[in-house]
Amino acid sequence: MNLDAPFYVAGHRGMVGSAVVRALKKAGHHNILTQTSQELDLRNQAAVEAFFATTKPKYVLLAAAKVGGIHANNTYRAEFLYDNLMMEANVIHAAHKFGVEKLLFLGSSCIYPKMAPQPLKEEYLLTGPLEPTNEPYAIAKIAGIKLCETYRDQHGSNFISAMPTNLYGPGDNYDLQNSHVLPALLRKVHNAKVNGHASVPVWGSGSPKREFLHVDDLAAACLHLMVHHDGAEWVNIGTGTDLSIKELAEMICDIVGFEGRLEWDAKKPDGTPRKLLDVSRIRNMGWEASIELREGIEQVYSEVRDTF
Repeated sequence: MNLDAPFYVAGHRGMVGSAVVRALKKAGHHNILTQTSQELDLRNQAAVEAFFATTKPKYVLLAAAKVGGIHANNTYRAEFLYDNLMMEANVIHAAHKFGVEKLLFLGSSCIYPKMAPQPLKEEYLLTGPLEPTNEPYAIAKIAGIKLCETYRDQHGSNFISAMPTNLYGPGDNYDLQNSHVLPALLRKVHNAKVNGHASVPVWGSGSPKREFLHVDDLAAACLHLMVHHDGAEWVNIGTGTDLSIKELAEMICDIVGFEGRLEWDAKKPDGTPRKLLDVSRIRNMGWEASIELREGIEQVYSEVRDTF
């Protein structure tokens, strides 16, 4: 990539977008374009096209999205579908209309069927029903993948897609009503320790298995794909290893130094039983994750524990 060419990062203030901006600066990119949601509402097609017409980005990384955990996904179903559909459609169409050389769209591992074989291969997309609790978000992400695929087919656009696994890292959301499982557990366990509680309530049974990727690893993978991948195939991004939510909670208790009990509420939803990505494709392209889970959580906790 040309280090001086305009590179637009949509969603630069989010956990993923901010990690991408850090990675771009480290790689020597000098012309990074960013807009806050107040400056540019990506749901507004006319505003998006005016931005592209003025700035003429050569590269685009689409990390902007409305995101959240099980509770948020299940509560704001219409917003998760509408907002994500509008943002991705407007950005991808503007990228085509104004001649963007390359675009990377970030999907999510929740696009795969709830009961798909494990690990999840890219070809399992659209082979079965989705997990109901986050179906609207997943459908929006599938639409983004298909937009990239069809603009490539019809117009020859070099638009690619990548599917990250569950993420954590700097800039994560620790709101207990809307956060994902890892940051929610980290805050719950920290609060229990600080307040001298004997136990921590945890949603579900603890049996589902999840894979976690540090967001800085994801950013490195995105830059790798922007340089080395020009094919139509979407690409999973993960570590290739997973652990149960119970194991994750116990690890977090150990890192935080909480010696109380974990109280599992089996009446709350577990979500998909397992989500482990097959990362053979990106490994064959020469990239793999480098930050171990415990190391990454320890690093994150040291950065955020005084803010809770």
